[in-house]
Amino acid sequence: MSVAIQIASPPGPTPAGLEWLEVCALADIPPGCGVAALLRGRQIALVRPGEGDTLFALSNYDPFSEAFVIARGIVGDAAGRPKIASPIYKQSFDLATGACLDDASIRLPVYPVRVRGGRVEVEIAG
Repeated sequence: MSVAIQIASPPGPTPAGLEWLEVCALADIPPGCGVAALLRGRQIALVRPGEGDTLFALSNYDPFSEAFVIARGIVGDAAGRPKIASPIYKQSFDLATGACLDDASIRLPVYPVRVRGGRVEVEIAG
């Protein structure tokens, strides 16, 4: 299972049109795994690479298999960078940037994510 990495929110107000949405409890995302969430019509993979509260949020859509399966991928690292490998054809994606490690022309959208009071929140357009 995978989860998203915790990204601190920038100082100041959230830019117009963006909103933090509560998704689930941090405890709902097992370490080393991912879960999928549907937020405002977007499927988002939340990936928790380890025991802490570090999370990553990126698109759940795998452009190679054309399926919404990224959250079910294999969580690991590539040269110390957290990654997730698609469960279908095994292409790997950098969890922080969404960049495909096997094809530099492909990048998944990423989303700011944070943990507040034990609850996971993702920032997304309204």
